Amino acid sequence: QVQLVESGGGLVQPGGSLRLSCAASGSIFSTNTMGWYRQAPGKQRELVATMTTGGATNYADSVKGRFTISRDNAKNTVYLKMNSLKPEDTAVYYCHHRQERYYVPYNYWGQGTQVTVSS
Repeated sequence: QVQLVESGGGLVQPGGSLRLSCAASGSIFSTNTMGWYRQAPGKQRELVATMTTGGATNYADSVKGRFTISRDNAKNTVYLKMNSLKPEDTAVYYCHHRQERYYVPYNYWGQGTQVTVSS
């Protein structure tokens, strides 16, 4: 099992910045992918950004150039720096951790942290 603890959400004005953090603990494999998804009211959960232990990243088109994902493998922590925030970025942001053993995937989710972009 892997436990994920998120922090850093809140209320910010359009154009502002926030940084989310997610710390993983438990039975963590040396190779894994951590990232962020978000879900706005009435919408499906969608990918925001992911990053592998090797440093490969993947971003949603809607956040490219504004959000930056990073991680500290020694601390099993992933970060999401969000700049130039827009009202449409308002959502609950969920940390995600994925690892595999013998081609069997194991997916874990954080409890979610609210990000609200509003003036």
